[in-house]
Amino acid sequence: MINRANIIERAKTSHLYLRLLNWGLFRLIPFNAPHQFRVLEIQDWKVKIGLPFIRKNLNHLSGLHACALATVSEFTTGFLLISKLSSKRYRLILQKLEMEYHYQGKTEAYGEFEISKEWLQERIITPLQNQDAVVVVCEVKIHDRKGNHLTTGKVYWQIKDWTKVKTKV
Repeated sequence: MINRANIIERAKTSHLYLRLLNWGLFRLIPFNAPHQFRVLEIQDWKVKIGLPFIRKNLNHLSGLHACALATVSEFTTGFLLISKLSSKRYRLILQKLEMEYHYQGKTEAYGEFEISKEWLQERIITPLQNQDAVVVVCEVKIHDRKGNHLTTGKVYWQIKDWTKVKTKV
């Protein structure tokens, strides 16, 4: 069986493993596959996701579609959180998504999200020792290839220990 954590770790320094990671994400998240989102860069506490300038990601004005930009915000934050938290221990659910649109994207774009070990401990791990669930707000900024700030997204994730989930899987 393929170890996802091992692939993510190796993708930090290997182009081959980065391609393998992206191929796996296309298969695991088929909704995102037509949009061709790609992990461009991954570090210990930071991720950069690419949004290509292709027809499926464009609006009627031939600019990057608002929904594609919002989905990249969700994907960028969710990917980093789930890579740091065990999906076997924690359930992540998108609770709310707020977007501010600053500039019309006319080239490929990328979203970046960064956290720290301390952020994870203070906002998720420690509070979940006394609470059934926590909601964390993750801010992601999307820029285009020219450096224009396209959007600021605030992604609200509800995180819960699976032992506290009341619905059956």
